[in-house]
Amino acid sequence: MNAAAVPQPLYLIDASIYIFRAWHSMPDDFQDSQGWPVNAVHGFSRFLLDLLERERPRHIAVAFDEALDSGFRHQLYPAYKANRDPAPEELRRQFAHCKALCAALGLNVLGDRAYEADDLIGSALHAARAHPLRGVIISADKDLSQLLGDHDQQWDYARNQRWDAAGVKARHGVHAHQIADYLALCGDAVDNIPGVSGIGAKSAAVLLAHFGSLDTLLERIDEVPFLRLRGAATMATRLREQREQALLFRQLTTIAVDAPLATAQPGFLRTQADADMLGGLCEALRFGPMTRRRLLAAAGLESPPASVNEFA
Repeated sequence: MNAAAVPQPLYLIDASIYIFRAWHSMPDDFQDSQGWPVNAVHGFSRFLLDLLERERPRHIAVAFDEALDSGFRHQLYPAYKANRDPAPEELRRQFAHCKALCAALGLNVLGDRAYEADDLIGSALHAARAHPLRGVIISADKDLSQLLGDHDQQWDYARNQRWDAAGVKARHGVHAHQIADYLALCGDAVDNIPGVSGIGAKSAAVLLAHFGSLDTLLERIDEVPFLRLRGAATMATRLREQREQALLFRQLTTIAVDAPLATAQPGFLRTQADADMLGGLCEALRFGPMTRRRLLAAAGLESPPASVNEFA
């Protein structure tokens, strides 16, 4: 396909990763007008401005995790993500500020109480196929690699590493379409999914290389003991014993593509910035002059709102 025929990019940002990274790396001496810490907001803003200035996206959505303990996966498996401490109030407030900042800049903001950010990204990418658009998923999360199709990319922004569907196997040992099955077999400690006992990452990759999918593997368990794989007979026993758990884990590791996206613009087009809202945020979050100027430029505002004019 020639360059002119390649679909336009739809930038899909996994906001939580960059907010948490800023929360842990930025000094906590940044405070808003009420004295609450805003270090994560300042760090996230720097990342976001860098991206907007570098890419100048026309199609963009930012996904936030609102389903911290209320998502459909918690209903299926109460232990899901039970290993994580709840976010402190100081951080929860900053998530709200980051969402408001994205909205003020005219970016599509995605959030839902039943679906995680991964599901919102997956659903947005699924919806984008009709326009057509190619996805640029901005996240280092390996789960999201399962979404990659033709022309799509995943971008670990902090490390400036990009890969497409063909590059997933070199990174994770399995193909993009096998990621959910792979995590169901070997588990995902980050989300408190144990996987099938006795099956690690390398074994899971070998099993999927041979059988292609979890469904085929479970249909042909009798063949597993004959594989040239240490502990193959024991793995077959565990797979028989834990068949239902493996299928449940696959439900947990599969990214949904049917999450509601009612708040998004058609084609996830960026809209006009809200100058008053942006000005109010600059005041409340006590952004410095340089950040304010960058925000106004990124928002496409010809002149600063009155509330920030004196600081420009």
